[in-house]
Amino acid sequence: MKRILIDSDVILDLLLDRKPFCEDSLAIIYACEQKQLQGFVTPVIIANVYYIFRQKASHVTVTEQLKLLLNIISVLNMDQKQVLAALDSKFTDFEDALQYFSAIQSNKVDVIITRNTSDYKKSTLPVFTPNEFLATLA
Repeated sequence: MKRILIDSDVILDLLLDRKPFCEDSLAIIYACEQKQLQGFVTPVIIANVYYIFRQKASHVTVTEQLKLLLNIISVLNMDQKQVLAALDSKFTDFEDALQYFSAIQSNKVDVIITRNTSDYKKSTLPVFTPNEFLATLA
């Protein structure tokens, strides 16, 4: 089973129904729910999603949706080790460096799924958009 890190933008596409991206995001989350994929996020991804989604929906709605999501996917650990690695990295986007080093150091992630693939140029893990990743599964 593929183990994937699902970046903030993919989750937001689903929760905010951002067309045309939401359909691919839904397919990925559904595959996780059906145990065809094992999905992961980081605490930073959850914080980002909460902050952005909260601008469009109530606290109650946001927390309910995040709890539903966290019944399907798991949260990776993030501590000082990942933060220091991100600070020392060649990533130009610190937030993406945090996601990357959480994924790498967990040994639980095979692939990163994001719409901003250019942010992960330094990744040693394969990085796909949702659409590209779904094509590899077909």
